[in-house]
Amino acid sequence: MINLRNIPAIDEVLALPMMRDILKQYNRDFIISNLRQAVEDCRHEIRLTGGEFKKEELTLKIIDRLEILIKTSCRGTLQKVINGTGVVLHTNLGRAPLGDRALEYVNDIGKNYNNLEFDLENGERGSRYQHVEELLITLTGAEAGLVVNNNAAAVLLGLTSIAQAKEVIVSRGQLVEIGGAFRIPEVMKQSGARLVEVGTTNKTYISDYAQAITENTALLFYAHTSNYKIVGFTEEVMLAELVKLGQDMKIPVMHDLGSGILANMGEWGLKDEPTVRESVKSGADIITFSGDKLLGGPQAGIIVGQERYISLMKKNQLTRALRVDKLIIAALEGTLLEYLSGDYLHDIPVLKMLTSSLEHLHEQAERLKNDLDARLGDISAVEEIRVIKTEDMIGGGAYPTYKLPGYGVQIALAGKQLETLSKQLRGMNPALLTRKQENKMLISVRTLLAGDDALLVEMVYKALQNMEPEGNQPGGKK
Repeated sequence: MINLRNIPAIDEVLALPMMRDILKQYNRDFIISNLRQAVEDCRHEIRLTGGEFKKEELTLKIIDRLEILIKTSCRGTLQKVINGTGVVLHTNLGRAPLGDRALEYVNDIGKNYNNLEFDLENGERGSRYQHVEELLITLTGAEAGLVVNNNAAAVLLGLTSIAQAKEVIVSRGQLVEIGGAFRIPEVMKQSGARLVEVGTTNKTYISDYAQAITENTALLFYAHTSNYKIVGFTEEVMLAELVKLGQDMKIPVMHDLGSGILANMGEWGLKDEPTVRESVKSGADIITFSGDKLLGGPQAGIIVGQERYISLMKKNQLTRALRVDKLIIAALEGTLLEYLSGDYLHDIPVLKMLTSSLEHLHEQAERLKNDLDARLGDISAVEEIRVIKTEDMIGGGAYPTYKLPGYGVQIALAGKQLETLSKQLRGMNPALLTRKQENKMLISVRTLLAGDDALLVEMVYKALQNMEPEGNQPGGKK
């Protein structure tokens, strides 16, 4: 019979002299919770192994386990991930990494008091939006701007402010799902507006909009379908046509751009995504887009357009519930300043990845291959390391059919060890995510940030070492 009577009580462990420093350093309830887990882990180990331990031995085992649990818990769960997938705007990996200027702003504003809502010149209360509104006006050509916490919130605020209890006309082909089961029709329903669908999934004409207009129509809605494409037997109303109809009928047009982009990327083959300035120039009255996608900044919903409509939104009580804090304002201001006065194609990480030349990517892949060859030479599980061409993706719902030609490093392993290696790399801190191709590991270099190359080489080496039989480890007998 397994003897569990030697497991000490929680109070006994807490009363030990060696626990005094731990109790001073951490919250008592936090310690007790982890201590109970440590005791339960110890109990499980005894039942599993059938081992017999003295009370002193079990006490030390429990405290050792407690220290591990504390260290793990205090580390937090949000951590750095090295993105070797080749998906630039990876939604699951936080989308756009911030540039240096944005990070400097966040660090400076986060650790100090600041003028978030204070007019330093007049000594009066100010608006938090003033820090980015003028930049948005300058960069987009719009009359006014506003920032909320994401693009779905921007759409919701616009609909609530302009079309609550009224009709919004939208093409059936534009009733998109934004992601995570958030759908345009549901957002409209939440706003209190009444959705009026026109046309069909593949064909909508300007006459469909015109015939649906009534005295209760408050808004013509145009969603840029950035995350899918309908091809073949199709007909789509151009934004300029809808704007013309709106102007004739004195009904505003709202353009949901989704992945708003400020830079013209046509030179790099990215021609299908309209810029925010183009949307403003077309005459759309309200334009909404994301801050953390092709703009390359923090998560935010950005609204630009005519001043009278932006003013309505600023006065809406919902704006307070959707407002952004000082850190988002700082990160967005830092990002927008790069477009105004910096080398944004180089200093905004997303744009740098998207505009990297094939020559540069090939050179980077060759360097990474050579480093991996040198480090993994003694690992028996590695059969081959070579540079291959890749098809990378933009991600984040932008350019869904476009593949970015690039380069990566492919690692072939003996046996069925790929899943084991991938799991090992995911379990590290930082973690490494890669792609699987033809049962080989593929690391795309496009999405590697400065310093990632050297770090991932050591990570792969360590993970493979852990997988090696003891006699086959470097320096061991083979």
